[in-house]
Amino acid sequence: MNFEHSEKVARELTLTAKQVQVTAQLLEGGATIPFIARYRKEATGSLDEILLAAIRDRLNQLRELDNRREAIVKSLEERGLLTDELRTKLFKAEAISILEDIYLPFKPKRRTRATIAREKGLEPLANLIMKQGAIDPLQEAAHFIDKEKGVATVEDALQGARDIIAEQISEDQTGRATMRELFAARGIIKAKVVKGKEEDALKYKDYFDWEEPVKNVPSHRLLAMMRGEQESFLTVHIRPDEKEALKLLYNYFITNGNAAAEQVQMAVVDGYKRLLSPSMENETQSTGKKRADEEAVRVFAENLRQLLLA
Repeated sequence: MNFEHSEKVARELTLTAKQVQVTAQLLEGGATIPFIARYRKEATGSLDEILLAAIRDRLNQLRELDNRREAIVKSLEERGLLTDELRTKLFKAEAISILEDIYLPFKPKRRTRATIAREKGLEPLANLIMKQGAIDPLQEAAHFIDKEKGVATVEDALQGARDIIAEQISEDQTGRATMRELFAARGIIKAKVVKGKEEDALKYKDYFDWEEPVKNVPSHRLLAMMRGEQESFLTVHIRPDEKEALKLLYNYFITNGNAAAEQVQMAVVDGYKRLLSPSMENETQSTGKKRADEEAVRVFAENLRQLLLA
C-alpha cells in the first residue's frame, strides 16, 4: 500500500488516513463496496458507499498516474532527454492529462509535416516568426530557399515554418489545458446517421440528428451514441464553437499585430483544426466513455444489491 497516496486522498476527501488505509486494505482483499459499507462500519468509521467509491477511484487514479510517470521517465532516460527540470515537472503532475501534456513534445512521433519541415532546415525560420518581431517574413523566408531540400519558393519556406509552429501550438501545455477546459465545459456532442444506413441503423434513430452540451449528456445516451459510431451507423463529434476556441488561442499565442503575427495566426488556425481539436475531441470522448462506463457499473451494482436485499 502506498501511504503517501492514502494521506493525499484523506486530505482531498477530508477523511483520516486510517479510514483510507483500511478501505484500501479491504478492497485489496476482495471486499466489495456494498459489503464494506454494510458490514465493516466499525473499521472504516461508517463510510458510506459514495465515499468508499471515491476512495477507490482516486487511489486507482494515483496508481495509474505513478505507473504512467514511471514509463515516461524510463523512456526519457533511455533516450537521454530527461533533465532535472523535466523530472521536476513530471513529478509535480497530479493528473494523467497534465503528465501527457508535459511528455508530448518529447514523445516519439511518426513523421509529421513539422518533422519534414525541420529536416528541410526551416526550424530557425519558424522560431524567428514565432517571436513576432518587426520582420518581413517574405524576405526572411527567401534565405531558406533550397531546391535540393524541396524548398523551391518563399511560400514553401513559410508553409514549412507554419507547420512547425502549428505543431508547437498543439503541444503547448497551457494551450492544451485551456482547450481541455473549453471542450469539457462548452463542447457540444453531435450525432448524425451515416448516409445510406438509415434503415439498418433504426435502433439508433433517436440519434440520427442529435445535438446537446456534452456536460449534460447522461451516461446511457453517451454510450448509445458511441456504440452507434463503433458499429458504423453514426458519426459522433464533440466540439466547442470554433470561433470561441480560436479566440482563446489567439489571445494566448498572438503577441503582436504585424506581418509575423499574421503568419502565426495562420498556424494557430491550422494547428487547432488539424491537430489540437482532434486530439481534444478524442480525449473528451475517452474521458466521457470511461465515466459513463463507471456510472453504468455503479448503477448495475446498486440495482443488483437492491434486488438481493428485496
